[in-house]
Amino acid sequence: MHTQRRSRAWYLLPIFLGVVGGVIAYFVLRQDDIHLSKNCLYLGIALTAIHIALTLILEL
Repeated sequence: MHTQRRSRAWYLLPIFLGVVGGVIAYFVLRQDDIHLSKNCLYLGIALTAIHIALTLILEL
């Protein structure tokens, strides 16, 4: 299986769209660069969790 390196600009998708962006990036990139696709997914999950945690803390 041949893996192709993709642009790191894909990290912008989960940064701006959270989990949704991470899932989109994962499914687009998984055939070409599995490491980048997983990292985008993890980034989207982590940023969404941080956002939810901060929202809950600041609302109390």
